[in-house]
Amino acid sequence: MPNPETSAPEFSRMIDRRHLKAAPVELVATEAECAALATRFAIVRIDSLAATLDLVADGEAVDVTGTMRADIVQPCAISGEDLAVKIRENVTFRFVPELAEGAPEEEITLDSPILDEIEYGGTTFDLGEAVAQSLALAIDPFLTGPEAEAARAKHGLSDEGPKGALAEALAALKK
Repeated sequence: MPNPETSAPEFSRMIDRRHLKAAPVELVATEAECAALATRFAIVRIDSLAATLDLVADGEAVDVTGTMRADIVQPCAISGEDLAVKIRENVTFRFVPELAEGAPEEEITLDSPILDEIEYGGTTFDLGEAVAQSLALAIDPFLTGPEAEAARAKHGLSDEGPKGALAEALAALKK
């Protein structure tokens, strides 16, 4: 998702498919890119984001495999406390040329091994944005920390703690 002020992704690394090398590509986000991505993903901060990726041409398509590493801090979904999280994910995606306007789209079934196809125009694609999107998918939106149970009890959300007025009203209806 592009930054509205610059209309460019926060972690952009453009790759020209005509100049692929046999060596793995190492992407490392700068401090400013990490801060912008943390804002985009609504987390406290990203301390580091890097990926080591192998790119293999398949005609005009490019297959990408490798690992993404990130150290992030995100809030607990219940208590709001800051939680440090290490993310280590294998990533696999395929960059494919955009379909010509009016061309029929190929049907993809859900059991297809290639669900992460990313279209690109011309001869270049944004490898950094693909890694950023992979990070977004790896962040657990329901992560809870050690203070979650205490926060649930304090707000009447725990089976052990006092019930709120709504819970009591619903329990009375069941009787």
